[in-house]
Amino acid sequence: MGTTFDLSGTVALVTGASRGLGRAIALALAEAGAELALTARSAGDLERAAAEVAKHGVRAEVFPADLQEPGEIHALVEGVTRAFGRIDVLVNNAGVSGPDRAFLDLTPEDWDGVLTVDLRGAALCAQAVARTMVERKRGRIINVASIMGLRPVSRLAPYCVSKAGLIQLTRVMALELARHNVQVNAICPGYFNTPMNEALFASPVGQEIIRRSIPMRRLGDPAELAPTVVFLASEASSFMTGSVVVVDGGQMLT
Repeated sequence: MGTTFDLSGTVALVTGASRGLGRAIALALAEAGAELALTARSAGDLERAAAEVAKHGVRAEVFPADLQEPGEIHALVEGVTRAFGRIDVLVNNAGVSGPDRAFLDLTPEDWDGVLTVDLRGAALCAQAVARTMVERKRGRIINVASIMGLRPVSRLAPYCVSKAGLIQLTRVMALELARHNVQVNAICPGYFNTPMNEALFASPVGQEIIRRSIPMRRLGDPAELAPTVVFLASEASSFMTGSVVVVDGGQMLT
């Protein structure tokens, strides 16, 4: 990809890095030369992801944490900074999809379960990391949102709301942090083939969703999203902030 996309010497923290999109993102950043700090709740899955990342000849360390807990977020950022000296790139990828339930049937717990991870957790993690970036006058924050933050989907209100909030948070952060040379952008994936949704899309219902709503008539492979993250983490995006990049096989067109 050339020197413009070279991340050698860069330290990246990826949340939700143990599998799916997060794992693919970590591997792509490693391939571009970045050193990786990986976090998720499952230590075992993280260790396996780190072993794959290390095959690219870069340093990879794991920091298990629950982003529902503000204290763990603080300890995570402190731990990564202590281990690597700094954080150049944060990829806010951790998230949950929440219940498939009609709006009128949602409970307070349904809202809390999604918003606490997908929006508050991402906000607090970004805030903690951004403080260190502002001190250094340099940094990149990449929030993984969703096209469901741009368009409504029935029975997924908490998820749609959390991702819409993350998109708007991206823009507010970008506006406030630009003068500190900290860039904040968001990616909105469509439907990708991940462990979170593989059962749905293997079913007849899921196959019909693909046929009806994705012009390319297939799911995305996580490896097809990861290069966009490399782009936003690299000097190739040096004049971008507050942008929302859609990667969805054309789904927003339908």
